[in-house]
Amino acid sequence: MPTDDLPETFHVTTDEQLRAVSNLTRHRIMAVLRFEPATITQIAERVGLAKGSSSYHVRLLERAGLVKVVRTRKVRGVTERYYAMAARSIVLPDPGEGGPDVLMRHAVADLEASPADGERHVRMAHLRLTDEQFAELGARLQALADEYRELSDPSLPDASLVFALFHPARRDQAEGDAK
Repeated sequence: MPTDDLPETFHVTTDEQLRAVSNLTRHRIMAVLRFEPATITQIAERVGLAKGSSSYHVRLLERAGLVKVVRTRKVRGVTERYYAMAARSIVLPDPGEGGPDVLMRHAVADLEASPADGERHVRMAHLRLTDEQFAELGARLQALADEYRELSDPSLPDASLVFALFHPARRDQAEGDAK
């Protein structure tokens, strides 16, 4: 299915949608569907789930409007459904101060589950930037991610890119929260 007709973004706005994307298994299912449609059987194989579990999670994602059926075909009298993402990217609401950041939790879980002997590039840099430099770096990181997303080939192995550019809590705030 060509992704040209997909909306660019889907904004998560309801509690049902937030619950759907907050689950790590459903996050991994959406990663499978990010580049190409797949059946329940294909999703189950890629994520390492039983078909019944895969079907359950896909139904929840479909009910929340995050995935949709894009094609069907008859196979030995059974209708096989192909699911795809409802949009090219999902925009989550800001978790708010002190709230859990679902995206980062999923990223850390995926990183921890990745093969330890595989190639990984994980870095953290503490910077001191002007507001303008901060904004410029954020824009450059987003442009770089977009550039490589366009180069993505569904026939190649998955790779994940996660970045977080933020101002950490001031030390006196963080120490006060720890007490």
